[in-house]
Amino acid sequence: MNIYDLWFCSAKLSSKIKIELVKTFNTLEEIWYYSNCEKSNIYTKKEDEKIKFHLKKAWDKERLESLYEQIKNKNISSVNFYDNKYPKKLKNYSDSPSVIFYKGNIKKLNENLNIAIVGARNCSTYGRNVANMISKELSEHNINIISGMAKGIDSYAHRVCLESKGYTCAVLGCGVDVIYPKENKKLYNYMLEDGCIISEFLPGTQPFSYNFPMRNRIISGLSDVVIVVEAAERSGSLITASLALEQGKDVVAVPGSIFSEQSKGTNKLIRDGAYPFTNFYDLFQIFNIQYVADNKDNIKKISGLQRKIYDILTNEPIHVDDIFKRTNIDIKQLYEVLFELQLGNEILSLPGNYYVKVERRV
Repeated sequence: MNIYDLWFCSAKLSSKIKIELVKTFNTLEEIWYYSNCEKSNIYTKKEDEKIKFHLKKAWDKERLESLYEQIKNKNISSVNFYDNKYPKKLKNYSDSPSVIFYKGNIKKLNENLNIAIVGARNCSTYGRNVANMISKELSEHNINIISGMAKGIDSYAHRVCLESKGYTCAVLGCGVDVIYPKENKKLYNYMLEDGCIISEFLPGTQPFSYNFPMRNRIISGLSDVVIVVEAAERSGSLITASLALEQGKDVVAVPGSIFSEQSKGTNKLIRDGAYPFTNFYDLFQIFNIQYVADNKDNIKKISGLQRKIYDILTNEPIHVDDIFKRTNIDIKQLYEVLFELQLGNEILSLPGNYYVKVERRV
C-alpha cells in the first residue's frame, strides 16, 4: 500500500473513468503526473479539466500520509489494478474498482473456482439449511466461497465454509475495518484467520445503503457462478444475480415454496431462465468439474422431522398427499423437508408428486 492508492481511491471520479486512466497509463504515479500536466490528448478539453480538477483536489499529501499511518496500524493492505495480487477476474470489466483494500489472504482469489452464495438476511430455516449444505459441499471440493457477510444466508455460507476448512472472501459495502452488522464481530475475526475481507471503500467508510449495489457488482465480478439461496421480490441478491447475467455468468437459484415470501425472488429467477438447484451432480456440471460424493457413511445421519418422513417412505412410490396425512405437519414444511432429503440423496422425487427412498448398495 502507498499514498497513491489512497489518493486515487479518494478522487471523486466514476469507476469507469478510473479504469480508463489505469488502462491508459502504466502506474498510479503516471496518472499523478498527468493530473499536473497542462496539456493532454486523451480527453476533450472540458473532460480533461474536470478529471484533473478531481485528481488535484484529492491530492492532500498531509492528509494522505496521516491516513496511510492510520490504515497501516490497523493491518490493512491494498492492491491496485497493476498489482499481481489484484483479483484477475475483476480485470474483465469496465467498472472494476481501481484499488481494493483488504485484510487476510487475498491471493487465493486467483486460485480455484470462486462461487458466490447470496440470499435473504431474514432467511428461513430451510434457506439456512440449504446454504449450509451448499457451502460445506463446495468447500470440501476446494471451491472458494464469495459473499457479502450480511446477516442471514451470507453469514451462514461464510461460517460453514470456514468450519469445513475452506477459503471464503467477504466483500463489504463499508470500510474493511468496519464490522457490519455488529453481531458479526466473531465471524469477522474468524474470517481473518484463513479467509479474506475486501472493500473498494476507504477504511472508515460507514455502511451507507447506496454502497451495497456497488459492493454487489464486485461479488458477481469475482465469481464464476452466482447461487441465490433465498430472495424476496425486491432483494438485493437479485441485483447481484442481474449483474452476474450482465457479466456473462451463470446464475443458479434454489427453488422454494410457493407460500414463502423469501422464495418469490428465487422462483422468479428460475422462471426467467436461472438454473434450478436440485442436486450436487447437476450443480457441478455447471462448474464443469466432476462431483465426488462423500461415501464415508453409506447411510447418513438423519434426525428429527427428516427421520420421521424418511421412515414413512419405502422402495415403492408414495404420493405427497399420503405422506401429509401420515405426518400431519404443515404442507409448506413438508415440502421443505422433502427437498432437504433430496439434496442429501436420501430420497428421489418422481413425476406426479411421488417419492421413494434411494436404494443403498453397501
